[in-house]
Amino acid sequence: MRRPLMIDDGIRQQGPALHGTNPSRAGARNERVVLEAIQRAGECTRLELAKQTGLSAAAIANITQRLFDRNFIFEKGRRTGVRGMPAIRLAVDPDGCFSLGVNIDRDHVSVVALDLTGAVRAGYTQEIDYASPQEVLAFLRDRVDELLAQKLVLPDRIIGLGVALPGGLGRVDLPGRPAEYAQWDTVDLTALFGGLGPWPILIENDAAAAAIGEARFGSGLIHRSFFYILLSAGLGGGMVVDGSYYQGATGRAGRIGFLNDGDGNSLQSIASLSALRADLVTQDFTNIAPTDLMTSGPVVLELVRAWIERAADALAQPIGTINCLIDPGAIVIGGRLPRPLIDELAEAVALRVSSIDDQIVPSVPVLTAQLAADAPAIGASILPFNDLVFQSPAE
Repeated sequence: MRRPLMIDDGIRQQGPALHGTNPSRAGARNERVVLEAIQRAGECTRLELAKQTGLSAAAIANITQRLFDRNFIFEKGRRTGVRGMPAIRLAVDPDGCFSLGVNIDRDHVSVVALDLTGAVRAGYTQEIDYASPQEVLAFLRDRVDELLAQKLVLPDRIIGLGVALPGGLGRVDLPGRPAEYAQWDTVDLTALFGGLGPWPILIENDAAAAAIGEARFGSGLIHRSFFYILLSAGLGGGMVVDGSYYQGATGRAGRIGFLNDGDGNSLQSIASLSALRADLVTQDFTNIAPTDLMTSGPVVLELVRAWIERAADALAQPIGTINCLIDPGAIVIGGRLPRPLIDELAEAVALRVSSIDDQIVPSVPVLTAQLAADAPAIGASILPFNDLVFQSPAE
């Protein structure tokens, strides 16, 4: 029989260091440090944990026992090929706990379920323009019921629901926005989704959530600092500095979509899926989901590639400025386009950025995000893990 879930509260951030401390008052933090060390390694022994975290052997023994009691880790076997008694290898139990993540945007709603290793257990997307709060709630209720009915997650091990949505969802004027969509700016999301289950609800900007997910499971494993650009119905951005998402003084850092090009147009009016869709509609191509663009025929692809060139032109100078001011390890582009098209956009942007940079300020690499197209939903599902399970550099 599985023991009941017991998790201490914490601060939602990610930390690059895995260094523990021995005072007893730091027990909760040390548990997070050890759990994340095991997750990063895939599997490791207690001796390796002691060396990596700086904790004593006795502390590691006590902490790993508590993690066993919470079903967060399990014994994967003994290490072979060494002298003496083989050491026991420890690994994170995927079923230790689960988290749900939701992404709400002007053209779709997505929900994913993640296990403790970060693997996606299930994912659902509904293409719907300007869905009302009630429509979103109905979709989520059906998907959560399906998850539980199919036993894709264990209901008593769900630790939270993360929600990712663009800033000013109901206010920003994008093509086709109905007047009643403004209700999103006054809706209480915690109250709206509170009936889905007895879980805490954490809310984050969609680009921030995507950047947080990329930091933990994607490009952040190589580049500890990067600037993330999210192509959605609008255009979002977020900064990750030394493994942690940087919110800024008022939580508005990285909002690249509200910058203007040389002609006074906002970037998201050019480099966004709404702008691409408007281009397609002028040629009578309607209702093409972003995931279907690669298979919608040569004329559609020609229009998409023309948009890629315009988007790259618009993004080049702002990215060059970001490179000068922030010095990120990389520019990472993600979103709901098929990966080959994001690859093409990243290459086009990199070419233009290299032409405006100089030897004093070298060009920053421009990369395609490693996470899937539903990165904001994945990032949203990571929020409860960061809040309740893994360590924070501020602790």
